Parts: sequence; C-alpha cells; structure tokens
Amino acid sequence: TDAGSNFVADRGNNSDSNVSRVLASDLDAVRSALKGIGYETGNYEGYQHDTDNIKGLFKLDWNINNKHSLTATYNFLDASQDKNAHPLAIARRGPSLTTLQFANSGYQMNNKIQSGIIELKSRFSNTVSNKFQIGYTHFDDFRSPFSKPSPSYTITKDGIPYIIVGHEPFSINNKLDQSVFQITNNMHIFKGKHTFTLGTSFEKFQFDNSFNLTSYGFDVFGSIPLADFMTAVNDGTVAAAQDAAQATFNTNNSNDGWALAETNVGQFALYGQDEIAVSDKFTLTIGLRMDMPLYFDTADKIQETIDKKGGLLSDGGVYDPTIEYYDEDNKPIKFDHTNLPKSTPLISPRVGFNYDVKGDQTTQLRGGSGLFTGRLPFVWIGNQVANPDFFFYNVTHPDFKFPQVWRTNIGFDKKFEGGLMLSTDIMYTKDVNAMMVRNYGLKNPTGTLNGVDNRPIYRSGTDRALVFGAPTNAYVFTNTKDGSSFNFTLQAKKRWANGLFASLAYNFLDAKDASSIEAEISSDAYDRNPAIGNVNQSKLTPSLYGNKHRFVGVINRKFSYNNDKMATTVSLFFEYAQGGRFSYTYAGDINGDGGVNNDLIFVPSDSQVDQMNFSGDEAAQSSQKAAFKSFIKQDEYLNENRGEYVEKYGILSPWRSNWDLRILQDFNMGEKGNKFQFSIDVLNIGNLISSKWGVKQIPTNIQPIGVSVAEDSDGNLTPTYSFDRSVSSTFSDNFDLQSRWRLQVGLRYIFK
Repeated sequence: TDAGSNFVADRGNNSDSNVSRVLASDLDAVRSALKGIGYETGNYEGYQHDTDNIKGLFKLDWNINNKHSLTATYNFLDASQDKNAHPLAIARRGPSLTTLQFANSGYQMNNKIQSGIIELKSRFSNTVSNKFQIGYTHFDDFRSPFSKPSPSYTITKDGIPYIIVGHEPFSINNKLDQSVFQITNNMHIFKGKHTFTLGTSFEKFQFDNSFNLTSYGFDVFGSIPLADFMTAVNDGTVAAAQDAAQATFNTNNSNDGWALAETNVGQFALYGQDEIAVSDKFTLTIGLRMDMPLYFDTADKIQETIDKKGGLLSDGGVYDPTIEYYDEDNKPIKFDHTNLPKSTPLISPRVGFNYDVKGDQTTQLRGGSGLFTGRLPFVWIGNQVANPDFFFYNVTHPDFKFPQVWRTNIGFDKKFEGGLMLSTDIMYTKDVNAMMVRNYGLKNPTGTLNGVDNRPIYRSGTDRALVFGAPTNAYVFTNTKDGSSFNFTLQAKKRWANGLFASLAYNFLDAKDASSIEAEISSDAYDRNPAIGNVNQSKLTPSLYGNKHRFVGVINRKFSYNNDKMATTVSLFFEYAQGGRFSYTYAGDINGDGGVNNDLIFVPSDSQVDQMNFSGDEAAQSSQKAAFKSFIKQDEYLNENRGEYVEKYGILSPWRSNWDLRILQDFNMGEKGNKFQFSIDVLNIGNLISSKWGVKQIPTNIQPIGVSVAEDSDGNLTPTYSFDRSVSSTFSDNFDLQSRWRLQVGLRYIFK
C-alpha cells in the first residue's frame, strides 16, 4: 500500500517550498460544484493506493534418458495496482507541488498473465548438443477507472495545470490482450579448438488493443481557468458534457462500439557463432546474426480499422491518402496507410575476445565490437493500425528500420593476493538506427516571435498541412543516426577469510540522443521531445535516461553459531547517484507546432524580463516579473545561461543517496541441509534514522511559465506570459516512497 496523494493542499502558508500551491478552498469549491450536478470527485488528499498480486510457478524436470532431458514450466500472475491519472500525457498533470488530482481521476491497473514453456535438451554425441524451446504467453491487461463516465478537466492557474478532475482520459475502456508464441533452437558443435553455435528464433505477437482516448470529450475541456470552469458548471455546460459521456458509455457498451486495433507482428532471427580457443590464454569469438521483422496480416487489420471508421474522407470517413505532408527536409510526402515498413533483414556482425594474460585467471583483458539489433515496441505499429484519422494521423515511415546500434567495449580484471579484485569496463555505443517521432504536418517555420525571445515559429496558415483550411498533424515514426553513449565503470571487491565481503563501484555515463522516447502514443513521443527552431530536425543533446555519476557498494558478513545450526547474515547496500535530467519548457505552445510540452524556454536578463508582457493588470504583471527574476537568480543553471535557450535535458537534479539493510536468519533443520530462513529488509534505512536523510529532491515545476501567442492585423506574433509566483526554488523534497523508509519481512523454507 502506498499513499495515493503525497501533497497537502496549501492552507495559506507559502513559506515552505515543499508545500503545494493548490488552495484547499479552490479544491473544495470544485468538489462541491461537481457534487451539485451528481459527480463525485473523491478526496484530494489522505487516500490510499493498493498494490496486490498473486503469483505462482510450477516446474517439472524429467530426465528422459542419458541423452535427453525435458523441463516444463508454467507460471501465472494476477495483479492489480491503484494509480493516479497519468502525470505527463496531454500536459504535466501531477500530482506534484503545483498540481493536485482528485482521487477519482485515477484508476486501477489489472494484469493477468499465464505463461508456459517447454525446453528439451539433447546430447546427440560428445561433440553435438542441442537446446530446443517452445513457449506461449497470454497477457490480459485492463483498467478499472475510479470515475464514472466523465470528461477529464485540466483546470489551470497562471497558465499551468492546477487541479485535475474527472475521468482518467487514457482509461476509457482501455484493454489490451496480448498473445506471444515463441520457438528457439540452439545447436552447439564442438570440434577441436572451435565451439560452433547455430541457432534460430521465431516470435509472433498478437495484440488486441482497445484505446478510446477522445470518447468522453476531454479535448473540449483540455485546459480551462478555474473561474471559467465554475462558470461552465453553473450554466449547465459541464452537466451536458457529463450526460454526453454517460451516453457514449451506454451506447458503446450496447453495440460494442469501442475502438479495437488488432496487430499481428513478429521477428525472425538466424545466427551463428564460432568460439575459437586460439591458445590456452586467448579466446576469439566471431558471430553473425540476422533479424527480420514480420507483419503478417497487419495491413489487412489496418484496412479493417479504416473501414470501421467510415473509409475515405471523401466518403464521410476519416482517412485521406491525398493529404500532402512534409518530411524533415520540407519535401512533400503522401502516405498509403496500409503500407508498413519493409521486412528488410538486418545483419549484425560481432567479434569478441578474452585474453588470460598469465594463464591463471589473475589478469584478464576482454572486449568486443559489433552491431546489435533491438526489438521495436510494437505498440508503435499499433498506433498506425488504430489512427488513420486525418486530424490525428499516426503512421510509421515506409523506410523505417528496427533500432540498431554499434557497440564496442573493453574490460580488464586483476586479482591480487589477499582476495582483492579490480575490474574496469569502457563501452562506447553509436546509434545506427535510432527512433524519432516527427510531425509531418509541419513545413519549415517561417514566422519569428516578437520580443526578447525571437525564435522561429510556425504560422498556422502557411507552415502547416491543412485539411478543410485547418492545421492538421501527422505523427510519423522515423529513424535518425544521431545518438551515442560513453560508459565507464570501475569496481573493487574483496572477500576476507572470516566471511566478510565488500564491494565498491563507480559508473560514469555520458549519453546523448535526438529523442528520449518515454511514451507509447506517437503524439506524446513527439510532444515530449523539447526543441528549438525546426522541431523535425534531429539534434544531438543529452539523453533523459541514466545517471551521470553513480556509486554503488555492498558490505555483508555471515555469522554461524550453535554448532552451525543457526546463522545470521547482515548486508548493507548503498547508492549515491546524480541523474534525473530535465529541462524547462513553456506550459503552452509558443512556437505553433501543436505541442504544449516541447518548447524550451528562453532565459532573459532582468532588463529583458521588464520588456516581456505578462498576464493580468499592472500589479499582477509587476509581481510576476519580480518573482520570475528571483527564480532565475536562485537557479544556478538559469542564472549562468541568461540570454540563451535552455538545453534539452541539460540540467541535472541534485545528488541522491539510499541505504538498504538486509538481515537473514537461518534455522538449519538437520543434516539434509533443509532450513527455514527469516528475512528483514529495511529500505532507505537512513530515512528511518533521520527524516532528513534519504530524501530525494526533484524539480519543483519544470513548466513554471505559461504562454499564449496572439497575431495582430499586421501578422506580428506576440507572446503573453504568466509565471507561477508560488515557485520560488528549483528543487523540492519528493514525498513519494523513494524518499521514505520501508520495512519488508519474509519467510522461506529451503529443502534439498
């Protein structure tokens, strides 16, 4: 069980930066107003979220004869987890120090999994062995929203999300059934100095995805100031929207009208490897792998979706293959929606080595280099199946290739007398086929913003693909070669004669990419990729993922006593790390590209702040300008980059630490080695000792500035800003479970 809402509404004291800016009086007003029209919001604090699961595993080992053995495994999972509404999609919606959600805006995630696999190991001779596997897994994932049918309302204050109320927009009859069938066979041939491995694998994935994002009309009330929302409640607009949502639910349930996208995809691979014992000290490994994507009848499933949605736009449907979009080079392009990427084989050669310098495994040099092909998250293909709509077009570029990287690594291990061992690893990875979602509804930007921030912007009438005279978006999964990472690790470990063991490791990571994709919806993958200028151009910047610096250590010792009938093992694990990259973006679409999360802010000097136009009367503008100046001054990164645009993911969160304690108590049950084992885990034990220790700090608000852009009669585009005056510090304490101590106990019976 964890806390459903970790942020307490402000009751008038803004002196503590860790107190939410959301006023209890505003929350109570919204709850009361909606209750008056028959909608229950639930609480905004003090509610609980539960996590439950039942799981099991059954395994059978059968030695058929001295040449063949069979293993059959079955496991299942029946789990559920209560969750808040999605914190990032559509807008940054909390819960956070600046935005609160009502309990009924959340949902329960349900997962049911059944999986079985059979493995046959065979030894045909002293030189030939084989391992054959066949398996089937079924996933049944579905959501149970806490809200009755209702639009989702994002109530704003100072231009940024303030209160989230209504139905979770991504949980409207959201169901995903997945079936995975897989076959793998590996044959090993031993011949002299060579160990050959020949293998093949086949995987087929079947997805039935019901996703109904716009069904309850959240887009109508995408963002609305509090005063306007209360007016909409009082004049009956919200009540009418509630009735329409309920009617949609009733109709779709009665005629099975919910959306359904069926996707059948897979991957086929062939591979071979030769491990050569060149000498007693040196081993060389050479390998070659081929991976090929498979799409089966997915094109037919796409056509079924088009037909279900009414067919061509000219016939009253939603699909129009004549719309002219524009690629990243501003060249016109049209799409046949039933075309999928080619099933082009991807070849991955590799080489590796291990050199035992002295022949006694005390000094070893190892390394390798080669191409590696990854699996595409097939939900992105599912986006194409589900969304042929001209107003929300999702497609995969016909030339798209599965992700592929070239990776090179070198490692060195040294054992010293006394048990000390030092290891170091250096790895460099270069993207060959990375992934990036581009909006082909955009041409090159031709407009320029007025004021101190004179960034290029997209004019709605000339720089956008138009349908019925209105701008439209086309979210296209494409490739880019921009992306690389450098990873360095150093580790020291030692085991003493008395059983004491200690290890300390350091890792450095410098990772860069063009798009750190953290979304399953194409539009979100685009909208969460901050940019300046031509947003469709690939630009190498720091990656969102990974820690730049990380120290990890462990100390443990086992104490045996009472004639070895009892034993106690004490282990201490710790981590110090700096990561948590982020960048400041505007809450709003300042460049006109259709995204509200992807516009990096301009950092003005104090004199430039005075030239900016803020919302409200003269007093409100003056107050916002003063607060904005103060915020920039206290922020180390912003203060050092005045007059510049912030870099995407160029800011690091503060160092964080975590210490975990584990105690194992063994009770031996006789000579056979059977025993009971009792365990106690204290996670983040530092926070148990002091409430100030083990507390992670996070950005208070990475979108503290709201913005809207107006065009005058001369075509000038001028922004109006709004600054959240409650945000006075860059970082605030995080109140979630990562910053709290937790206790876990376990009991295990081990038998032989």
